[in-house]
Amino acid sequence: MRSGAEARDAKEGDERLTEVAARPAGDVAPTLSRAVTALFAVACGLAVANVYFAQPLLDSMARDLGLRPSLVGIVVTVTQVGYGLGLLLVVPLGDLVERRRLVAVQMSLSVLALVVVGLAPSGAVLLMGLAVVGLLAVVIQVLVAFAATLAAPAERGRVVGGVTSGVVIGILMARTVAGFLSDLAGWRSVYLVSAGATLVLVVALVRVLPRERATKHLSYSALLRSVFTLFVEEPVLRVRAVLALLMFAAFSTLWTPMVLLLGAPPFSLSHSQVGLFGLAGVAGALAASRAGRLADRGWGNWTTRIGLVVLLLSWWPVLLARESLWALGVGIVALDLAIQALHVTNQSELYAVRPEARSRLVAGYMVFYSIGSGAGSITSTLVFAHAGWSGVVIQGAAISAVALLFWTFTRASPRSDVTGGVDS
Repeated sequence: MRSGAEARDAKEGDERLTEVAARPAGDVAPTLSRAVTALFAVACGLAVANVYFAQPLLDSMARDLGLRPSLVGIVVTVTQVGYGLGLLLVVPLGDLVERRRLVAVQMSLSVLALVVVGLAPSGAVLLMGLAVVGLLAVVIQVLVAFAATLAAPAERGRVVGGVTSGVVIGILMARTVAGFLSDLAGWRSVYLVSAGATLVLVVALVRVLPRERATKHLSYSALLRSVFTLFVEEPVLRVRAVLALLMFAAFSTLWTPMVLLLGAPPFSLSHSQVGLFGLAGVAGALAASRAGRLADRGWGNWTTRIGLVVLLLSWWPVLLARESLWALGVGIVALDLAIQALHVTNQSELYAVRPEARSRLVAGYMVFYSIGSGAGSITSTLVFAHAGWSGVVIQGAAISAVALLFWTFTRASPRSDVTGGVDS
């Protein structure tokens, strides 16, 4: 008699073969090589960087466009709102239309939106442009789901981990690149350079992405309704989505107000210097790249537990930032290691549930990610304005503690087996 994991892998393999068989002759996708996986990761990294470029530039944007410092976090929040709408309205299309075409259209429109942001004459135009940038940046999720579909079941965690590493590195390197370009040519140059890089990637992706189409034929309205239905039908989605909300609220709580701390006395760091802290986060993200392999081996729950503990503990060195920038660096590495491990594990567990609905599953999951990121950004800047860095750390630690308690509670419930993974 087969174990649950074996039966699940067999079912996934059958459904993957069905997807391939459903393609027209001549459209069978090539093997997902490491080079193509790397291109997926680069494309995802740039797309998500477009969402996070603003964080180290908030003070410059506020001065240039007359935004109040206490409310400048709305720049990040508006982008996240657009991202959330894109997750609900655009990502599910990956289960309905050809993903290759969907990717090309989204990224081409992103080029135009980035130019609008780079040339924005007022705060209102800036906010509208960033909302559209966020809406289109959900191409990340289309690409991740695409990669998961092309990968063999036994390697899905590794592939998702590789592509998702590009996402996390993109988030972190966004600060370094934005800081460098801003000091060199002003904050607007960040978005104009990104527009050019995005255009280059559109051409590269169109050349290498295989043609793929979903086997399900639903109307658009039915497709959107099914996203909500999946929350009812799949407990693993509910649990992992709540974790996404909490952990990315903690993530934004650290990164959004950090430029306000480091850019002011006694540090008075330049944008380039603040951006270098993103390199510390990259080290943590790379260290967590094995999380997908652990999920492939059935250690998803163990990775989740350890990741949440590390996330909570990371706030202690972050608290010491005023006394030691080295301590801040250690805290950043620990926090980003935890976030990356949790994010890869969450997605690996979701993709194993309903292969025919991967785009919709990740759309539902990432809506909670977007809500958490937006809420963490706007509240952390308000807290910093009224309670300083200590207040920010208390907020981040409290959110992390709630995430750990939530996971502990779900694992202790009678239906704990549905939260993903086969380890205890």
